[in-house]
Amino acid sequence: MSSIENKVCIKILDRAEVGEKKYGTTMDRTDLSTAEWIKHAQEEAMDVAVYLEKILELLTREQNVKK
Repeated sequence: MSSIENKVCIKILDRAEVGEKKYGTTMDRTDLSTAEWIKHAQEEAMDVAVYLEKILELLTREQNVKK
């Protein structure tokens, strides 16, 4: 495994711990339907799209300032 993959694994473990403390459960939970899991994933994906748009905006702004 590369050092990059190792960093990602550590972050996943840390995030799982935070999530368990915050929500009192793990991904082993069985109280959600498949549709509910899909809805959660969709919401997370939309958040990622928003973050990426913000980053693109910042990069564009930085490039315009350098000109």
